[in-house]
Amino acid sequence: MDSIKQVICEKRSYSREFISHQHEFGQFLFPLQGSLHIKTEWQEIKLTPDSCYYLPPKLNHIYRSTDRNEFLILDIPKHYIPGDTNSLYMQLDKQWASIRFLLLEEAMNQGKSSAALKDLTRYVTHKLQSSTSPSIDYIHKNYKESIRVETLANIEHYHPVYYSTWFKQKTGKSLKDYISELRLKEAKHLLLTTTWSLTSISEELGFANSSSFTRWFVRCEGIAPQKYRVLNHG
Repeated sequence: MDSIKQVICEKRSYSREFISHQHEFGQFLFPLQGSLHIKTEWQEIKLTPDSCYYLPPKLNHIYRSTDRNEFLILDIPKHYIPGDTNSLYMQLDKQWASIRFLLLEEAMNQGKSSAALKDLTRYVTHKLQSSTSPSIDYIHKNYKESIRVETLANIEHYHPVYYSTWFKQKTGKSLKDYISELRLKEAKHLLLTTTWSLTSISEELGFANSSSFTRWFVRCEGIAPQKYRVLNHG
């Protein structure tokens, strides 16, 4: 099945044999039972019922299952998919669990392009575009600390060599610049909304001391933090 014109939602099982292919449509996989090993050029994951995975069109992948398994599969024609999309591995949170439940109902009732299934598919593709990747969510929660590329790559199940390229494509910025912008935004916020000393602010943002914080702030903003506070306060 190289291409499809309508949405297909159905249960499928996979064998122990390694299968390698790609398709002209997007595919969403929701494990219901067992696991599935999937490998692409830059990513290797084990899908289990507490996770889900999106495969974009034309992405070659190798897969197999080594246990008894059942998956809910949503095949999405290209015209439903806005713009370029990357593969996306996610933990099954409450929202995705609810989506899985609704899709499962559709699969049991009809399985092919009913109006409800089309609407659900449009919602899924919209959510794919608006969803924050797990590693980016991790950055936003931990940008005040030292973050290793290997840690972020592991979250996305990408090879570290590929992660930086993927991140630039995803955000339009290098990882270093992205984290620096988050820290700068918080630094400005603390300077203008608190009476904290530079030492306290530098510690909060993970700098070794106020001198290194000041040098970094001047490099980013072109002005010393003390002067920034005075000129912009009130």
